[in-house]
Amino acid sequence: MSSPKANDSAPGAGTIGVLALQGGVFEHLDHLRRLGIEARAVKQEADFAGLAGLIMPGGESTCLSRLLKIFGLDAVILRRYREGMKLWGTCAGAILLAAALKGEQPHLGLIDIEVERNGFGSQLDSFCCEALVPKVSPEPLPLTFIRAPKILRAGKGVEVLLQIDDFIAAAETPDILVTAFHPELTGSLAFHRYFARKCGLQPLAEENLDPSWDRTSWMRLAKI
Repeated sequence: MSSPKANDSAPGAGTIGVLALQGGVFEHLDHLRRLGIEARAVKQEADFAGLAGLIMPGGESTCLSRLLKIFGLDAVILRRYREGMKLWGTCAGAILLAAALKGEQPHLGLIDIEVERNGFGSQLDSFCCEALVPKVSPEPLPLTFIRAPKILRAGKGVEVLLQIDDFIAAAETPDILVTAFHPELTGSLAFHRYFARKCGLQPLAEENLDPSWDRTSWMRLAKI
């Protein structure tokens, strides 16, 4: 059963948060703001007020899971999810959301997928490629895998958005999106646009977007 819709009248209901404990935070904020979506870093319980969605970014999943417990934010995420907040986990974020981890205990366990951490090997086995994800964009999208997990299995109620060879790279339920790769590290806004719409928000039309993105654009936000 899908969780209830977010309350559009709540403060910040048109906002997407990015979990800012560790990992690639500013890159996600930069992409959302290019789409005209109100976005903010989320570090404490008060930051969750009225969020339509939360991005759980890439980073180090063991570190992130410990910090979530230390600051009590794991319980906040679970509660806000039940209240209607949408979730998107990229790389480590997908690991945290998975119901099953190969050889390990799961963390939040909110989407019925099985994930293998470091599925491709070490940092040296990171890679880039392109793939068509028809539900997200009519054009092939650039994908960046950094010490990435593999999604080995998707259970009932989980739609596979992208499968490459023997692993799933992107999947979703009505309330959760997971990607094994890092859309925030490319110039493409397609996945961020897709998630914004999943949250009930309306991003800017393509012709109104700021075209000046480069690999260091996010650094201006790190000074905020």
